Amino acid sequence: MNNLQATIEAAWADRSLLQQAATTDAIHAVIEELDKGRLRVAEPGATDADEWKVNDWVKKAVILYFPIQQMETIELKPFEYRDKMRLKTGYEAQGVRVVPPATARYGAYLAPGVIMMPSYVNIGAWVGEGTMVDTWATVGSCAQVGSGVHLSGGVGLGGVLEPVQAAPVIIEDGAFIGSRSILVEGCRVGKEAVIGAGVTITGSTRIIDVTGSEPKEYRGYVPARSVVIPGSLPKQFPAGEYHVPCALIIGQRKPSTDLKTSLNDALREYNVSV
Repeated sequence: MNNLQATIEAAWADRSLLQQAATTDAIHAVIEELDKGRLRVAEPGATDADEWKVNDWVKKAVILYFPIQQMETIELKPFEYRDKMRLKTGYEAQGVRVVPPATARYGAYLAPGVIMMPSYVNIGAWVGEGTMVDTWATVGSCAQVGSGVHLSGGVGLGGVLEPVQAAPVIIEDGAFIGSRSILVEGCRVGKEAVIGAGVTITGSTRIIDVTGSEPKEYRGYVPARSVVIPGSLPKQFPAGEYHVPCALIIGQRKPSTDLKTSLNDALREYNVSV
């Protein structure tokens, strides 16, 4: 890996090196490692309290992969695609279920037990064991999704390639993301958190815990086991006062919520729509 990293960093600084076979071989090797899950764009810390480590050089390899690829037509009857990127293959051997017309790009890792309803997973993404990517959900480039996660219908996880030092969207193990929620700009959802339908969270979104006598605020981070719904805050503009979106933590998942059952139950306990 050290040799690969050195080659990628050199090509990032000098794009003329993309003309050399050693450089293109290194880029292809990194994408293959990503595809097989042996390498990740971001890695969790040793403990839950630790920050995730972003491997900048791996993101650089993904970006450099685009200019060395050629456009080609891919025919998968009755579908036809025209793109620079290969599609992921070998799902049976990987133990992954893919429902037509779901699509994953080569260079995205899908762990055994992943189910892709008609949905999309982009290059550099990592999707953990037993996760459900539901209908029309999208997992953007380099997004990191843990094991046992449910991405409900229409969920959008933003892709983060540039700037290379930016953290990708991270959804930790056991989280439930409600329908049509949008999570972008490197936001992080903690383990077993429950995000209600229609919640939008960016890296700078104010996430306010309103369960106590005083509000407690987070930015772009949802603590583990939190139950979150959409909210709004007043903000003064030259033209007057208007409300801007925020997210509200209205409770915690209860121990009685069985992890083996639908996490919708956690929302219903708080009378929140899925």
